[in-house]
Amino acid sequence: MPTVSPAPGRRGVLSYVRRSPRMTPSQAAWLARFADQWVIPVRTGELGTTVSPGLPVDLPTVFGRVAPLIVEIGSGHGDALVAAASTHPDVDFLGFEVFDASIAATLGKIDAAGVTNVRLIAADAVTGLTHLILPRSVQEIWVFFPDPWPKKRHHKRRLVSGAFADLASRTLIDDGVIRLATDSQSYAEHIEAILGADPRFELTSTQRFDTRPLTKFEKRGLEAGRAIHDFTYHVTGRES
Repeated sequence: MPTVSPAPGRRGVLSYVRRSPRMTPSQAAWLARFADQWVIPVRTGELGTTVSPGLPVDLPTVFGRVAPLIVEIGSGHGDALVAAASTHPDVDFLGFEVFDASIAATLGKIDAAGVTNVRLIAADAVTGLTHLILPRSVQEIWVFFPDPWPKKRHHKRRLVSGAFADLASRTLIDDGVIRLATDSQSYAEHIEAILGADPRFELTSTQRFDTRPLTKFEKRGLEAGRAIHDFTYHVTGRES
């Protein structure tokens, strides 16, 4: 897999716990066959997932064109990413995902859908967006069902934070968009407290994003009686 060369880095607080579930034979085959084609190699730090400082990725060269860019943080098995890429061939989609089995599953979906406008980075999105993506170059950032870290002592691990708001403001184009979804009431309140109180962003919708497919994960949440909370925020300014 063409992902990384270890380099010195500093350990920080991550919004995920890296686990390595065993891949199925099909996933292993997809990874071996398609990683060179659709996974962008990056230089990572000592954790193997954080991205080391370096030159930004030349996305027009990677995609072979200049097009609007949508980034999904924690793209999972690629359900939303590939569905959207199929519907919007004029847009480029970049997914950040740290789990090899999920990356492999996404590669299989990319192949099955026959889309050419999806790429993946096997690394942490926060350091990836910081070091690999140029400022004001992303049209939308998607965060669907991030780890809610429900215990109060773990709230510092939640992806959505003041630092995330700063990063999104830096990365998104003028009038860029953040789309989020969670089945955690506590995390929904946390999102409202962070982004809703930030004058750089305006809440423009709490309706389900119609491009987002119903995944098995979300279906299980609904069957368990958990409400799904959707948020769409637009960039309205650059000064906090």
